[in-house]
Amino acid sequence: MDTSVWILVLGIAVLLAAALAVAVTLTVRLVRTRRDLRRAGLPTGPRWVFWGAVAYLVLPTDVLPDPAYFDDIAVLLLALKSMRASADPLR
Repeated sequence: MDTSVWILVLGIAVLLAAALAVAVTLTVRLVRTRRDLRRAGLPTGPRWVFWGAVAYLVLPTDVLPDPAYFDDIAVLLLALKSMRASADPLR
Protein backbone atom coordinates (compact mmCIF):
# COMPACT_ATOMS: atom_id res chain seq x y z
CA MET A 1 0.00 0.00 0.00
CA ASP A 2 1.21 3.46 -0.68
CA THR A 3 1.56 6.29 1.83
CA SER A 4 -1.82 7.96 1.19
CA VAL A 5 -3.69 4.74 1.98
CA TRP A 6 -1.78 4.32 5.25
CA ILE A 7 -2.55 7.92 6.20
CA LEU A 8 -6.25 7.31 5.51
CA VAL A 9 -6.26 4.10 7.56
CA LEU A 10 -4.45 5.83 10.41
CA GLY A 11 -6.91 8.74 10.30
CA ILE A 12 -9.89 6.41 10.47
CA ALA A 13 -8.30 4.48 13.34
CA VAL A 14 -7.72 7.70 15.28
CA LEU A 15 -11.33 8.79 14.68
CA LEU A 16 -12.68 5.44 15.91
CA ALA A 17 -10.41 5.51 18.96
CA ALA A 18 -11.59 9.04 19.79
CA ALA A 19 -15.25 7.98 19.48
CA LEU A 20 -14.61 5.03 21.79
CA ALA A 21 -12.89 7.31 24.31
CA VAL A 22 -15.87 9.68 24.28
CA ALA A 23 -18.30 6.79 24.77
CA VAL A 24 -16.32 5.42 27.71
CA THR A 25 -16.03 8.90 29.26
CA LEU A 26 -19.78 9.46 28.96
CA THR A 27 -20.50 6.05 30.48
CA VAL A 28 -18.31 6.91 33.46
CA ARG A 29 -20.07 10.27 33.82
CA LEU A 30 -23.47 8.55 33.65
CA VAL A 31 -22.53 6.07 36.36
CA ARG A 32 -21.04 8.81 38.58
CA THR A 33 -24.08 11.04 38.12
CA ARG A 34 -26.44 8.23 39.10
CA ARG A 35 -24.31 7.37 42.10
CA ASP A 36 -24.08 11.01 43.24
CA LEU A 37 -27.83 11.57 42.82
CA ARG A 38 -28.63 8.44 44.81
CA ARG A 39 -26.21 9.42 47.60
CA ALA A 40 -27.85 12.84 47.81
CA GLY A 41 -31.29 11.26 48.04
CA LEU A 42 -32.43 12.84 44.78
CA PRO A 43 -34.46 11.03 42.13
CA THR A 44 -32.45 9.52 39.31
CA GLY A 45 -35.34 9.15 36.92
CA PRO A 46 -36.62 5.84 35.61
CA ARG A 47 -34.21 2.96 36.14
CA TRP A 48 -34.70 1.80 32.57
CA VAL A 49 -33.11 5.03 31.26
CA PHE A 50 -29.82 4.28 33.01
CA TRP A 51 -29.75 0.55 32.34
CA GLY A 52 -31.05 0.99 28.80
CA ALA A 53 -28.23 3.40 27.95
CA VAL A 54 -25.60 1.10 29.44
CA ALA A 55 -27.06 -1.94 27.65
CA TYR A 56 -27.21 -0.05 24.34
CA LEU A 57 -23.51 0.72 24.66
CA VAL A 58 -22.53 -2.85 25.56
CA LEU A 59 -24.83 -4.86 23.26
CA PRO A 60 -23.70 -5.34 19.66
CA THR A 61 -27.05 -4.34 18.11
CA ASP A 62 -27.39 -0.72 17.05
CA VAL A 63 -30.00 1.51 15.47
CA LEU A 64 -27.28 2.84 13.17
CA PRO A 65 -24.97 -0.02 12.21
CA ASP A 66 -21.65 1.78 12.09
CA PRO A 67 -18.16 0.87 13.23
CA ALA A 68 -17.99 3.90 15.52
CA TYR A 69 -19.95 4.77 18.64
CA PHE A 70 -21.77 7.87 17.38
CA ASP A 71 -25.30 6.63 18.08
CA ASP A 72 -24.14 5.15 21.40
CA ILE A 73 -22.77 8.55 22.38
CA ALA A 74 -26.13 10.14 21.55
CA VAL A 75 -27.99 7.60 23.71
CA LEU A 76 -25.59 8.20 26.61
CA LEU A 77 -26.00 11.97 26.33
CA LEU A 78 -29.79 11.67 26.31
CA ALA A 79 -29.72 9.42 29.38
CA LEU A 80 -27.39 11.81 31.21
CA LYS A 81 -29.62 14.76 30.34
CA SER A 82 -32.71 12.84 31.45
CA MET A 83 -31.16 11.92 34.79
CA ARG A 84 -30.02 15.46 35.50
CA ALA A 85 -33.40 16.88 34.49
CA SER A 86 -35.24 14.54 36.86
CA ALA A 87 -33.01 15.68 39.73
CA ASP A 88 -33.53 19.41 39.03
CA PRO A 89 -36.76 20.52 40.80
CA LEU A 90 -36.94 23.78 38.82
CA ARG A 91 -37.52 22.08 35.46
